[in-house]
Amino acid sequence: MSYILSIFILLSAIYWFLINNGFTKNNFLIASVGVLIVALGWGYILATDLLAPKKNMDERFIHLSREILHELNIPLATIQANTTMLKKNLLNEKSLKRLNRIDSASLRLSRLYDELVYSINREIYTIEKEEFSLRELLYERTEILQAFGRNPFDINIHEQILYADKIGFEQMIDNLLNNAMKYSNKESLISINHQENSLVIQDRGIGIDESLLVEIFERYYQADKNHHGQGIGLALVKKYCDEMKIDITLHSIKNKGTRITLDLRNVII
Repeated sequence: MSYILSIFILLSAIYWFLINNGFTKNNFLIASVGVLIVALGWGYILATDLLAPKKNMDERFIHLSREILHELNIPLATIQANTTMLKKNLLNEKSLKRLNRIDSASLRLSRLYDELVYSINREIYTIEKEEFSLRELLYERTEILQAFGRNPFDINIHEQILYADKIGFEQMIDNLLNNAMKYSNKESLISINHQENSLVIQDRGIGIDESLLVEIFERYYQADKNHHGQGIGLALVKKYCDEMKIDITLHSIKNKGTRITLDLRNVII
């Protein structure tokens, strides 16, 4: 409101000046210089009052984030180092299995730590694209998930090099596979197939009613309220796909399963 008022006062002053002094080349030049000086002054005030606090807030956020990440990394590294040492001395098979579960959980926590670092950096900096193997990435992600003793995977992927934001791609795949596992019986097979330029993930879970598919990528949407989650996974998947120009389609039948297709032609080298 103050900005509009100041513009009105400035225009009124110019009008008054030209009316009283006549419209000449010199008077027009004087009025223009006056407008320029006032505009620069007002711009400086706006930048100082509005942008400076935001800059300070961003700097505090970056500093706080780095401190938190540093503190999180210390206990994580301690857990991993001690589980490695204990494995060398444990002979009890039951205890060793429990220790392996702790180790798997710490690996998952380490992955979440990396994703948190990535998410913060993504908000602050531009994430660079890189080349990576689709086949290697999928085998790596499924191997980590299988450590939790959940669903088996049937993977049929030929070698393909992609050029994209790799960590974001991993996050997207993890979200899709975790959803497939979450909404399926733990013995149910999850298929991952490479069909021409597309990646297809198929589960045989509870499926989604066709009338609800239009809402599935909305933030905080949950197809099944009985399953734990915040309903933001598929929204993040859709956001990443839009940024990387990956077309994503979802086909689901209630009580029969869900098929997700990712068109990768824009990220294939």
